[in-house]
Amino acid sequence: MRFSFGSGKLQRLYTADAGAARYPEGIVDAFFDVVATIRAVDNESELYALKSFHCEKLKGRRGLLGQYSLRLNKQWRLIFTIQQDRQGRFLRIEEIADYHKG
Repeated sequence: MRFSFGSGKLQRLYTADAGAARYPEGIVDAFFDVVATIRAVDNESELYALKSFHCEKLKGRRGLLGQYSLRLNKQWRLIFTIQQDRQGRFLRIEEIADYHKG
């Protein structure tokens, strides 16, 4: 599936491993694994079928923004939205979030 990044920070992490030190050990590797999976699927419904990622539509403020999450580990999530353009639907990866922080 096509994807883009919602920030230059995430784009640089993906293309140049820049800023990896700001995340705990294992999170950047998990990020690359999840992005590789996103690339490999045909649509977002296939992400729901991959139970280990716990793909879910978020609630509250994030839900109102149309955000979803995929697990990187028990604490960290990859937050994304589903976008549409002339080529069809794609994921916009918005952030890597620590769900243990308020």
